[in-house]
Amino acid sequence: MKYIKPTKYSYLPKPLAALDVLGLFERDPFGNSLLVRRILICLIGWFTYFRYTVVNRIQIEGTEHLENLPINNVLFLSNHQTYFADVIAFFHIFCAVKWGFKNTILPPMYLFAPRARNYYVAASETMKKGVVPRMFAMGGALTVERSWRAEGREVKREVDTSANEKIGTALQHGWVVSFPQGTTSPYAPVRKGTAHIIKHNEPIVVPVVINGFRRAFDKKGLRFKKRNTLLTVRFKPPMAYSLEEPVEAIVERVRQAIEQDIPEKMTWMK
Repeated sequence: MKYIKPTKYSYLPKPLAALDVLGLFERDPFGNSLLVRRILICLIGWFTYFRYTVVNRIQIEGTEHLENLPINNVLFLSNHQTYFADVIAFFHIFCAVKWGFKNTILPPMYLFAPRARNYYVAASETMKKGVVPRMFAMGGALTVERSWRAEGREVKREVDTSANEKIGTALQHGWVVSFPQGTTSPYAPVRKGTAHIIKHNEPIVVPVVINGFRRAFDKKGLRFKKRNTLLTVRFKPPMAYSLEEPVEAIVERVRQAIEQDIPEKMTWMK
């Protein structure tokens, strides 16, 4: 892991940017206003809060591993169950941790001053379908073109070489959530691109294991499928790794960390 001094980007000239203590003119490295993002996170947060606390119940573990993390160059790697419900839950938790909450998002006062330096990796095709996904995209999406899947079908196309650059830039500015399997299907293989991101950026890697989201929500994570479901989010201690390890070894390490080993029963059935 390497330390990268966080950079503050602003619409103002450098001499005036230091006077913007409230961050009204602050932007991210991609040119997006952090003030607008805070407002979006606040609105989406209030709109979705009861989905995790009243309609369903969320159980959070391991936020002590987030308390002393640096403001940037932190990569969260998680298994994936829905397009949006997982990410929104992470943003709730990140904002709550900023306010000093431990393993809870009760009460939602953290939404009045949310953490804005959050990003998440998402397939570009997912973020273009409808008004709601486009709004979520403004909340910190790093859109990438998947080379192996499109419109729900297996495809083969050139790798999106801009993806790693986007993720690297976002890591220099804040925290990034990535789903290394690149799909909501359970036990899918971890993509090698995740290992390349780790080797190139040397981030602090925090594995996350989630459950219940697939039962509670539809595939997009926007509609309820089953209410009164226990949603679990478990943050693990930062993952140890060596830059000398081959890509395949890091991929295997990530797969084990997010607990995506195929159960013996399913292996036998195959």
